[in-house]
Amino acid sequence: MYKESIPILRVEGKCLVGEMTRPRWSAQRRLEFIEFRLYWEGRVNRSDLTDFFGISVPQASADLTTYQQMAEGNMVYDKTAKAYVAGPRFVPVFFVPSADRYLAELQLLDTGLLSSEESRVGRLPAHSVLPILRRRVDPWTLRYVLDAIRTSSSVEVRYQSFSRPEPTWRRLTPHALAFDGLRWHVRAWCHTRARFLDFVMGRILEVRDPQPDAVDPSSDVGWNFTVVLKIGPHPKLTGGTRSVTELDYGMENGVLEVTTRACMVPYLERLIGLDQNPEEVDPKEQQIVLLNRDEVARALLASGVTGVGQ
Repeated sequence: MYKESIPILRVEGKCLVGEMTRPRWSAQRRLEFIEFRLYWEGRVNRSDLTDFFGISVPQASADLTTYQQMAEGNMVYDKTAKAYVAGPRFVPVFFVPSADRYLAELQLLDTGLLSSEESRVGRLPAHSVLPILRRRVDPWTLRYVLDAIRTSSSVEVRYQSFSRPEPTWRRLTPHALAFDGLRWHVRAWCHTRARFLDFVMGRILEVRDPQPDAVDPSSDVGWNFTVVLKIGPHPKLTGGTRSVTELDYGMENGVLEVTTRACMVPYLERLIGLDQNPEEVDPKEQQIVLLNRDEVARALLASGVTGVGQ
């Protein structure tokens, strides 16, 4: 069932997989699953494979045997536990461990966006995730917007702006979607205001009348121009509090550089508190500050970005 095995070379604790014929994609997924369970949970057995993939017991046994052959020493059978456990010199071969991805999977499970049948996590640790205040996005509206993006079309939308008491009709030519950490936006050319703007997806009440359009997304400077934000500890933090802040954010020499699109900068600043004046906030409440504020402000001015969405 499997093609020729991939030679495994171990160099300074890292595993290098040779450039030979790999197993089929479905088999590769099962080998990755075995390794995921071994790395994060320390064990795996046949029932894990049969339950997750819906395969037969003989197939699961074959997969485990193949893994042992292709990642020699990574997995041994524990008769007491009646399961395969990670070997003492375990080195990942089929996937790159990511704490961010593992924790994101816990979050998706807790919020109901991922079912236990879909998750590779088998033995959940005790955990708690704050409830997400989901912003409404109508699937029909999203489908209509996606179609307009794919076909380079404009559409009329009935939009409830935050600055107007009643919704109004306006024609938009959307070219991208953006997430600000709380809400999804449509990045579009607004024919009413003759400029590229962000529109909150949940405020689009109706969509109609698609028309071919010639608006060029490459002319959206706010979208295509990137800005580097240099973030550092609040200047009033010293000693251990400064060090732990640098550690928390993975700063190097007291600086974390974050690159994002110019039109997304105001959202990022507001989301993590960089829009506040460091002189007016308690460093215990706001541990990080924007170090290159003037430089970022000039970049936003040059790209025509004036604030957050409509």
